[in-house]
Amino acid sequence: MTDVASDVPSDDALSNLLHENRRFEPPRDLAAQANVTADEYDTAAADPVAYWERAAERLDWGSRWSEVLQWEPPFAKWFVGGTLNAAYNCVDRHVSAGHGDKVAYHWIGEPEGDTRTLTYADLKDQVCKAAHALTELGVQSGDRVAIYLPMIPETVITMLACARLGAPHTVVFGGFSADALASRILDCQVTTVVTADGGYRRGAASALKPAVDEALTRCPDVRKVLVVRRTGQDVEWTDGRDVWWHDIVDGQSTEHEPQMFDAEHPLYVMYTSGSTGKPKGILHTTGGYLTQCAWTHWMVFDLKPDTDVFWCSADIGWVTGHSYIVYGPLANGATSLLYEGTPDTPHKGRWWEIVQDHNVTVFYTAPTAIRAAMKWGKEIPAKFDLSSLRLLGSVGEPINPEAYIWYREVIGGGRCPVVDTWWQTETGSIMISPLPGVTAGKPGSAMTPLPGIGADIVDDAGESVPNGHGGYLVLTSPWPSMLRTLWGDDERYQETYWSRFPGRYFAGDGAKRDDDGDIWLLGRVDDVMNVSGHRISTTEIESALVSHPKTAEAAVVGATDDTTGQAIVAFVILREAAGDGGPDVVQELRDHVAREIGKIARPRQIMVVPELPKTRSGKIMRRLLRDVAENRDMGDVTTLTDSSVMDQIKTGLAEGGKADED
Repeated sequence: MTDVASDVPSDDALSNLLHENRRFEPPRDLAAQANVTADEYDTAAADPVAYWERAAERLDWGSRWSEVLQWEPPFAKWFVGGTLNAAYNCVDRHVSAGHGDKVAYHWIGEPEGDTRTLTYADLKDQVCKAAHALTELGVQSGDRVAIYLPMIPETVITMLACARLGAPHTVVFGGFSADALASRILDCQVTTVVTADGGYRRGAASALKPAVDEALTRCPDVRKVLVVRRTGQDVEWTDGRDVWWHDIVDGQSTEHEPQMFDAEHPLYVMYTSGSTGKPKGILHTTGGYLTQCAWTHWMVFDLKPDTDVFWCSADIGWVTGHSYIVYGPLANGATSLLYEGTPDTPHKGRWWEIVQDHNVTVFYTAPTAIRAAMKWGKEIPAKFDLSSLRLLGSVGEPINPEAYIWYREVIGGGRCPVVDTWWQTETGSIMISPLPGVTAGKPGSAMTPLPGIGADIVDDAGESVPNGHGGYLVLTSPWPSMLRTLWGDDERYQETYWSRFPGRYFAGDGAKRDDDGDIWLLGRVDDVMNVSGHRISTTEIESALVSHPKTAEAAVVGATDDTTGQAIVAFVILREAAGDGGPDVVQELRDHVAREIGKIARPRQIMVVPELPKTRSGKIMRRLLRDVAENRDMGDVTTLTDSSVMDQIKTGLAEGGKADED
């Protein structure tokens, strides 16, 4: 792992990107009716444990806890002795309160005209039916169920049915390969898999069941496969193992009594990449996770459940989808939008058309999606009425200032606050973010830890760094939605997250405090380059490149260099109006970075590419770009949206894209 030093280069130009002078005060009307005020920070700081206890009281509990927190670093238990059921809190209690007719989800399939509307009463009925069906298939409390489905209502229904039964689910993103699916099934000791014949992606049916069939050749403990008919594709069938959803679910009773489970009962396991190549199974339990998901959803997005239509564009296969499509919104009784497809199918205005047609008020997406929309041009969203929007959110990676401004002005009409959120699969919920009714937003900065969250930026020795300096982002106190361990591997959990700075959580992100003390995320510590002894964040250089009017998106990596130790290699997508690019454009961009940051940050190479290697969740795979830049063999590329992109990049890099050294 590359170290992040606190002694960032002293050249003033190198800090320019952190000297952001633009500020956006909360809209007066929003601030006047905001769910929380500035007093929230003081209240939480005075007694963080009592603060989270009050948040937990928003849920319905079978029995109250005897102790809020047991903390024996690095192991935490929250709401000790309390019992609850996540599915009951997400569905039944809203129906019992007379809100059964309220829409839980507007579901939109990728094929135009393919829609479903599920009220909370509908959702409760379907979850009860699915719970009975899973029981009939042999699923009991404690059994693990793998879910490998597209973005359809049955994905949510299955998650909640598992939660209702106390059967931890592990959702595997539908773009993952059979190998990735098999490794997760084996590690989690799954006994039942729920999948579909396929889903729709970019206008075509994409098969899912064949990957399950291949994976299960290595997973002898899987007894049953429950299959949703989505696309009508032909599938191979294993009698005695495979069961159609409509055959076993549709006829079940709509009444099912949920069991109350201990607050620390496992809710789900989510796998994330590990440095050893073996995925890490992040374990989240029920009480603390649901408490913080619901609270942060209500607080950060200033949720008004009676009037808001909330849309998180993530895939449910990722933690963002778990926390802010399923558990947080449903626990709050919100109306959400669930979309199966991609933002450019059947046309590049598809998202904005959906916002217009469904009067979406709060929209939460990733910077990479924002930059893609920037590349396509502001003329596309201008065709649609986006006046229903009142709040915008960003998630998944640091957002560069220019993308923030474009998002605020073009999508938000200059009136919508932007909440730039930092959190991880491991944290379970948002940890650092502006509060839309309190914070004067600053483009590119996640600002400050949320009330009740302890965070710091430290140097190699673990000492807090002053304003204007950077280092490692650590969390200094336990929080309710924190991962409890890695599935079946307490030792790896301690070593991975708690050994670098004992007593403090560190998962590999670098950050800086600007002169105001606000936090700027710099991405993974592995993405900090050492160029001639200077430590430079790839995020800063990417921000400089995207601030140029010809650049739509950029990814920067460090490549071994005999002279400088590491050299900066940039991959750039140009805006459509900028043409195909050429040597003059490459030099123009290199010079722009030198002006924005300093000559030390000028890229050695800039490669103009038609696309960047992205996972189907929209994250740029910088590891693959580093492999290309250093002429290494690439590993598995099956999770990419388009694996042929890597061949184009590798060929182009060999042919050119390098400017003369200064």
